[in-house]
This record gives sequence, structure tokens and C-alpha cells, in this order.
Amino acid sequence: MGLLDGKVAIVTGAGRGIGRGEALLLASHGASVVVNDVGGEWDGTGTDDRPAAQVVDEIAAAGGTAIANGDDVADWGGAHRLVDAAVEAFGDLNILVNNAGILRDGMSFNLDEEAWDSVIRVHLKGHFAPTHHAARFWRERSKAGHDAPRRIINTASESGLFGNAGQANYSAAKAGIASLTIVLARELAKYGVTVNCIAPRARTRMTAGTFEGFGEAAEGAFDEWSPDNVAPTIGFLASDAASDITGQVFVVWADRVHLMNGWSLDNTVERGGQRWTIDELIDAKDELFADHDPGAPPMGFGQ
Repeated sequence: MGLLDGKVAIVTGAGRGIGRGEALLLASHGASVVVNDVGGEWDGTGTDDRPAAQVVDEIAAAGGTAIANGDDVADWGGAHRLVDAAVEAFGDLNILVNNAGILRDGMSFNLDEEAWDSVIRVHLKGHFAPTHHAARFWRERSKAGHDAPRRIINTASESGLFGNAGQANYSAAKAGIASLTIVLARELAKYGVTVNCIAPRARTRMTAGTFEGFGEAAEGAFDEWSPDNVAPTIGFLASDAASDITGQVFVVWADRVHLMNGWSLDNTVERGGQRWTIDELIDAKDELFADHDPGAPPMGFGQ
């Protein structure tokens, strides 16, 4: 018996890298998987149906069940077709892993409109569009009395949690995904849907395209940056054991899973029921920033 026997999963961006590992792991635990990927380059250009088909072949060779899907998840109709494909092929949908993404890096003063729009579209709309159609399907199923555990697992980034210079578009999209996760967790709880988010640290085509030789493991050593290290957390969050976990964000890297706490209150100054003046705020600056660096926060956190 597999941990996910009888479950139906969609994994977007599953033709390579992190998504491929997620699709393979879910299938290995008994889920029927829709392997979605347009097969484009890391910057979003081009299409190729081979990567998704190859992952389906890998799953079948290991005794699993999967179909390929090449719909564009950031297209409203494409996302609808993707959800329909899962239901038509396997009779249901239980797990949606939103993973597809691209990079178009640039400093704010160099970034052009197309680079902004394309990254926001693929990441943020590409998360919301499949979620919208899955949520509509699950809401109708719930209203018809077909209650079952449902899972959405989103993919953010530490760039979105902390902000990374040169990635205004990517950071904004990933921050939006983290916030969207919390909204969806509140909205969909009544329909038995949990919604969580991971921010993976891994070696992918996107990181390799930005940082040559990034995260290469020494021969014989544990590969801390392998994209396959991310998949077990997805499997855990997709399982019945995670039925009480929702609205959470995790940084996943190597052998570590970090539970994040989002924005939390640090220091407070109060005026005693009166409006502040600028001069008073200037005088209170040191108190407000006591034990806190007023400069831009560091990118990420220690290992």
C-alpha cells in the first residue's frame, strides 16, 4: 500500500528539476499524476512536449500511472483544461502542486515591461489559475456531498520572503505566492482543502543559468543542492498526516525543513492616544529600532 494510493495529483512544471522529482515521488507512493510542462527554456521561451513525456515514461517504467499535459498554466483556459484532464483521466483531483516558473532577472532600472509581465504571469497567475479551477471543482464536489482531503502546495522562494537584488519581478511574484497561500488556506478550509507553500533551495536550470556551477556536489558527498531533496516535503504535505497543516510556509533545503513565521511584530512605540508628529518620531527612532538594524535585511538566513 502506498501513502497516496487512490489519490490524483497535478504537478506543474514537472518536466525537469524540482517538479520532475515531485512527480516521480508522488507516483512512487501510489498517486496517479498529471505531469504538466510546456517544455520551454528556463526564461520561458519555446515549447517542447518531450520533457513531460519523458517523466511519464519514467513513472510508467517504475510501475506508476501518469499522463502528460502541455497546457500553459498561466492561461485561464489552459489551466481549466489541465484540471479537466486530471478528472477525465483519473476521475478526481486530490493534490495540486504549483511549481512552474521562469526567470527574467534584471535590476529595477534595466528591467523592461515584458520581463516584468512574463515573470509575474508565469509565477503568480500560473499559481492562481490552476488553483481557481481546482477550487471550483472541489467546491462543487463538496456541495454535492463528496468530501475528501484536498491539497494545494505552492512554490515560493527565499527571494520572495527576503527580497533579492536583481529580481524585482521574481521576488514580487514569489512574495505574492506566499501571501496567496494564506488567503487560500482561509478561503478553502470549509471544503477540506489545505494550502501550504515551500521555498526550495536547489540546483535547477534557473539557478544554473544565473550562477554557473552553482551547488555542484563533491564526488561521493551528499548532494545538498539536489532538486530531489525537495520532493519528500511535498509528499508529506500531500499525505493524510498533514491534514491539520495549512497556511504555512517552509524553506526546504538539503536535509533541513525550516518552518517560517512570516511577518512578525518586532518593536512598538506609542504616543498615548495622540497623533504622532514628525519631530516626535525622529526622537523615538532609537527606541523603535532598538536591537534592530534599520538597513535592508539580509537575503535569507544562516544554514
